[in-house]
This record gives sequence, structure tokens and C-alpha cells, in this order.
Amino acid sequence: MVCPYCGHNDSKVIDSRDAGEGIRRRRECLQCGLRFTTYERIQTTALLVVKRDGRREEFNRDKLMNSLRIACAKRPLPTGAIERVVSDIEGELQKLGRAEIPSSTVGEMVIQRLKSLDRVAYIRFASVYRDFADLETFKEEVEAMLSAKAGAGRQAPENQPPLFQMDNGLAERRPRRRGRPPKVRG
Repeated sequence: MVCPYCGHNDSKVIDSRDAGEGIRRRRECLQCGLRFTTYERIQTTALLVVKRDGRREEFNRDKLMNSLRIACAKRPLPTGAIERVVSDIEGELQKLGRAEIPSSTVGEMVIQRLKSLDRVAYIRFASVYRDFADLETFKEEVEAMLSAKAGAGRQAPENQPPLFQMDNGLAERRPRRRGRPPKVRG
């Protein structure tokens, strides 16, 4: 493994842990002594994405991540939301069990998830993915979203995901006090 600090290509593993989708390894460079973290994922069968023009290219997780980052730029999303979307899509594609996936399938999966994650990011992505011909088509898409929202009622502030989305019960904990701990009398 190449050290990100000095470029030396030899390091030793200090710690390995399961990280859900793969293995997290803490490494130390044998040249400069600095530590860094690497993540290893299991290589599954290679997925080929069939483009609209018939070209085939290997599924690229980073390419999907970058397009989602662009669509979600400056949006108030929970930490790790984009990573979860990418992992979810990649897992679903693997479950399909096909070697070749049309790019439209990947695009529709992204559209579905962005629609529920953040509506502004959804519109940004859809405007590029669906290649709106003119302003009128764009307007129709926004109006369709607004009418769907009006039918569902108003649960969260407009264009904002929930501010705190915790699954592990941490929300019930009381806030920590600052300063000295209280004196114990006895």
C-alpha cells in the first residue's frame, strides 16, 4: 500500500476491523512512520453499464458518487447520506444478478432515491439525466413534484430533510453538562 504522505510503498497493518461493507485497516508507513486508514471491499462480479449509444463500460462507484455530490452540493443532508445511496444502488444492482445493466436503470434508481432524500437535488439530477428539452418540460416536472407534495400533506419544512436522523437511540440521551461534575456529598 502506497503511503499518502511520503509515497513509500511498504506499510504494516496495525488494526483491522469490520466496516459493514468491507474491512477497515489502520496502517503505518515503514518509511515515515505516519498512519493512515484504508478500506477494502469485496470484489463482486464486474457490472457493465450499457450506455444509450450502445457503449459498455464497467460500473464505477466513484463516478456515481461524484454525480450525486454535484446534485447534492450545498444541500442540508445528513452525514453519509450520499454514501448510503451509492451503497444501496450498488447492492441492488448486484442483486439483479445480471452482467450488463442499462444506464437508464441506474439513472432511475438514483432518481428514486434523490426524490425521497432531497427534492432540490432530485431536480438538479433530473435536469441533466432526463435532458429537459426546454423550460416548459422543466416546469412540468417541478409542478408534478409540487402537486405530489400537496397530496401527501406537509410533514417537513420545504426542501429540507430531518435535521437529526438517528437510528441508534442516541436522540433520547440527555445533553451533557459543561463544566465541573457536581460534588458528591457524603
